Amino acid sequence: MSNEQDEVIAFLSRPSTYDASNQPVERIETHGSVIFLHADRAYKLKRAVAFAELDFLSLQSRKKACRAELWLNRRTAPTLYLRLCSINRQADGQLVLDGQGPAVDWLVVMRRFAQENLFDCMAAQGHLSEPMMQRLGIEIARFHACAQITPSFGRMPDLSEEIEKNYREMSRYSAVLDSAKVTSIAHASRKLLVSLTACLEERRRQGRVRRCHGDMRLANICLLDEQPTLFDGIEFSERLTCIDVLYDLAFVLMDLQHHGLNRLGACLLTTYIKHCTWKEDCEPLAFFLSLRAATRCFSFAGAAQRHADPAMRHEKRQKANLLMQQALGYLHGENPILHHLELTDIAAST
Repeated sequence: MSNEQDEVIAFLSRPSTYDASNQPVERIETHGSVIFLHADRAYKLKRAVAFAELDFLSLQSRKKACRAELWLNRRTAPTLYLRLCSINRQADGQLVLDGQGPAVDWLVVMRRFAQENLFDCMAAQGHLSEPMMQRLGIEIARFHACAQITPSFGRMPDLSEEIEKNYREMSRYSAVLDSAKVTSIAHASRKLLVSLTACLEERRRQGRVRRCHGDMRLANICLLDEQPTLFDGIEFSERLTCIDVLYDLAFVLMDLQHHGLNRLGACLLTTYIKHCTWKEDCEPLAFFLSLRAATRCFSFAGAAQRHADPAMRHEKRQKANLLMQQALGYLHGENPILHHLELTDIAAST
């Protein structure tokens, strides 16, 4: 991060930046953003960083990303995403929010919500329920039905690149992940993709590839006004968001299984199928689930190598290996969510 952003972060960390109430500022950091929590608002700053799919190095790119985030996420969370806010340098050299002078950075301003209302926290505490999954399934089906159709994306080279990206990234962590299993996942994924070519191309032609959320993990779903709400969708890459709707849904299904919540995953999938505006046969679901599990696997493997705390390193390593096994299981036909009685019942009734 640049020295200029060091100054911006220090500015946003001070309670006096926002008002005279002196309420504390809490900070949440991710690989691409820093979120500042103050009173009933959250202020999201894009980091001046660049990764394979993301480039926020320039001020203009960060402004563009903030605008895109606001627009895209208002599709699912219109009351959560409030506005853009500039950080300006005044004539006296001081920084101010929405002030006069040149903009030095940009923020997305959001409503603040309790962190315990995040679905990953609720999953860990055992607070998710079937009624919540039913409401979530209806919401995701509604969102997908209204999403823009994007037939120029979601082609075989796009999906092949996801396989190869997962393989490259997982191969970087041979100290954490078994190399033979990593190779096995890549080989089985390539083979399964070939067998699904006709199915996936037909789905694309039928309009199943749409401008989706792209990162529909439990951590990006919250309970807002008693309604499951999708937020923090990907704004920086069309390739990652213009995808098959089932690939979008697969992330949360995989995440529920990772938490041992197969029954809730089956409930979510059952509800989604019932409320789809098209007949969903789930033929490529195992392939999509495996891609999602492999992606999360290398994310945890990287965290296992970077973390300073030995206990946290061990925890991340365990999660990475469980996800690697989960990815393999999907490719070998092991899918407790699909095999659950609730899904069988709904399939029999349609």
